[in-house]
Amino acid sequence: KVFASLPQVERGVSKIIGGDPKGNNFLYTNGKCVILRNIDDHSRFVNCVRFSPDGNRFATASADGQIYIYDGKTGEKVCALGGSKAHDGGIYAISWSPDSTHLLSASGDKTSKIWDVNVNSVVSTFPMGSTVLDQQLGCLWQKDHLLSVSLSGYINYLDRNNPSKPLRVIKGHSKSIQCLTVHKNGGKSYIYSGSHDGHINYWDSETGENDSFAGKGHTNQVSRMTVDESGQLISCSMDDTVRYTSLTLRDYSGQGVVKLDVQPKCVAVGPGGYAVVVCIGQIVLLKDQRKCFSIDNPGYEPEVVAVHPGGDTVAVGGADGNVRLYSILGTTLKDEGKLLEAKGPVTDVAYSHDGAFLAVCDASKVVTVFSVADGYSENNVFYGHHAKIVCLAWSPDNEHFASGGMDMMVYVWTLSDPETRVKIQDAHRLHHVSSLAWLDEHTLVTTSHDASVKEWTITY
Repeated sequence: KVFASLPQVERGVSKIIGGDPKGNNFLYTNGKCVILRNIDDHSRFVNCVRFSPDGNRFATASADGQIYIYDGKTGEKVCALGGSKAHDGGIYAISWSPDSTHLLSASGDKTSKIWDVNVNSVVSTFPMGSTVLDQQLGCLWQKDHLLSVSLSGYINYLDRNNPSKPLRVIKGHSKSIQCLTVHKNGGKSYIYSGSHDGHINYWDSETGENDSFAGKGHTNQVSRMTVDESGQLISCSMDDTVRYTSLTLRDYSGQGVVKLDVQPKCVAVGPGGYAVVVCIGQIVLLKDQRKCFSIDNPGYEPEVVAVHPGGDTVAVGGADGNVRLYSILGTTLKDEGKLLEAKGPVTDVAYSHDGAFLAVCDASKVVTVFSVADGYSENNVFYGHHAKIVCLAWSPDNEHFASGGMDMMVYVWTLSDPETRVKIQDAHRLHHVSSLAWLDEHTLVTTSHDASVKEWTITY
């Protein structure tokens, strides 16, 4: 196995092109053949081998916490940086300066270091934190920029003039994103995304700058999020909780946590402090952050939920391919006995912002729109996806809506004409679209299990 290679090939001169994980064998080439040479200096796995840009030296970094410098032409060891150990933990990456005089290292001891190779001394030490997620797994010296990558997935721009604080930290999700929602706060539009590991990030929709909420939040996958009329983010998670988080403070607290009996799948909010949570085999009504009513064993498996903007009707989509309507009566839910048939197991439901239409998507690749004013009669059916549709969202103009599917495609549909549509093929190339939302009538936000968030400008 070759873990890393950056050959600088010069005719007639042997060059190392890689090392094995145990740290004993190195591959050479002299232009005509490949030579395997044994070097026994490291006592544990070699994680990185890097040639200096001028080709005169190469460095090896290992899980034993040592960095060795070798002559680039003879392969003879020159020195061990830092003497007995360069770092107190395993070293995962090294990178040479452009002038071949200094070396940047990244270690599991939660530090990065700059070494002056000529005099075998540390120039700067960058402490990156105290938690496990602050371990440094990668680094790059590119011209005047020094970067390191933390176990958390954050990318740090290191400041040589102030090693105690990075110039900039690029944050984001390191696990698949399950859901997102949008909200205007202080005149700015923000995107909120929740991932498989329980993290929730907020993004400035104009600059892309983002950060995560402070404090300890969900401990498992965030399955669905929405924002209520008081400006609170309501999220449900596989940790069996629903959380209410202030979007002004963006700080988790011990308050605003509703513990559920079973795992929630989806949450929707209405006016008056109401929220409806769909769980495994259960539908729960919340009022002012308190559980006030539940329907246990409803006779079908509920999957998704939407609350009419008027706040009086709840639509619950089931795995049996039907949507059932309930009325909110004080602190109870009443089954209206109304059954709307989809074309397959229901995967998402959404009311238009004016409350005139209910859109339903299903595992049979179809979106069905029902007219609320006409007694929830079928208004139109939309075909186009090649695989199960996962999510949908209405545009603020109430004339268009978007759907995302397992086929990695996004469609923007026109309500009055199913043939008039905008198709975004391979919206997320690495994985299916998991959630979407509208910032305005012409800006759509999508996310995926590829851990990215994208903004699209939609023109009709």
